[in-house]
Parts: sequence; C-alpha cells; structure tokens
Amino acid sequence: MRLRIAFLLVGLVLAASTRAAEAARTIVFFGDSLTAGYGLDDPASEAYPALIQQKLDAAGLPWRVVNAGLSGETSSGGLRRVDWILRQPMDIFVLALGGNDGLRGIEPAVTSANLQGIIDRVHARYPAARIVLAGMQMPPSMGEAYTREFAAMYTALAARNHLVLIPFLLARVAARPEFNQPDGMHPTAAGAAQVADTVWATLRPLL
Repeated sequence: MRLRIAFLLVGLVLAASTRAAEAARTIVFFGDSLTAGYGLDDPASEAYPALIQQKLDAAGLPWRVVNAGLSGETSSGGLRRVDWILRQPMDIFVLALGGNDGLRGIEPAVTSANLQGIIDRVHARYPAARIVLAGMQMPPSMGEAYTREFAAMYTALAARNHLVLIPFLLARVAARPEFNQPDGMHPTAAGAAQVADTVWATLRPLL
C-alpha cells in the first residue's frame, strides 16, 4: 500500500511538473550583437535577454527567454534566418535588427522592407504572437537627413503593423562612456543592465 501511495505521489509531482512546463510561454529575442552580448565576459548571463530571464524568474512569471541574437546580423540576414527560428513555438517575438544596416548606410526603405518581411513571416506562422519592435538610432555622423529617416522607419513599421514599439533600444546607454565598451557601440555588463531595464519597461505590461 505504501509503495502504491509513493508511486501515486511521484506521478502527481511529474504531472504537475509537466503542466508547469507546458504552461511556460516563450519570448524570442531576434537581433544582432547587442542581443547576442558581443564583448561581454559571459553573454549567457550578462546579455540583456539573460537579464530579462532573471527578471521573469524573480517575478515568478512562467516565461522562457530564447536569445536568437547573432553578431553582425543585418535585416537581410535576419530575413534569411528567421524561418529557422520560427520552427519553435513562441508567444512574444522581440525584433531588434537594423542597426548594422544603418551603420553601413543602407537605405532605410530597404531595411524597412526586410523588417516587414520578418514581421509578415512571424505573423503567418504564429498569428497570436505579440511582436515587439526595438527601434534604433544612428549617430549624427551619418547625416541629419539619414538619421531622421532611419528613426522614423521604426515608428512607421510599428504603426502599420500594430506592433509594440521600444523607441530606442539604447536610450539609457547611447553616448555614455560609463556604459559602453571601448568601441563606443556595444554595452558593457552595466550597460546591458540598462538596456534590460529599457526593454522590461515595455515588455512587463505584456506578460
């Protein structure tokens, strides 16, 4: 009798664990080196998606973060790669691409078309998934007209597709040496924490 009860209890625990695992929902961060954690000692724990996972765990929220960042990724590269990422179920898709396009002087219309292609594929595969678009801004050295058009591209994409918009992913760290690596472009661990706070402020209400 005791053995049967023990097996029953084990079965109940396993069933509860399975239900908990099935209840967990997924956030995919699809971006470039900022998402991948380029230059950090331990990107797996210091990149901003990892810090979002820590915030989720601390809040007791059953969400799982997938870091699909790739250093050097452009919007065209992301468009080619996204189908592979979409093989796994997701509930929120954070799209954080375009920065490398801007630094290469690619026309915003081209970048916008690529990002629209990614958005369309996510919507087609997972119609119920929420898409969060992380905006980027270019340094003044790229020229006033270009920087204005580049920033407006994200606003237009978000409005056209009814997306949740993070106006500027690096809002808390841009042009602040204390939060950036020597290249002045990639956040330090402290900078990544600032980026995570920016993302969390937009992401938290969706959870």
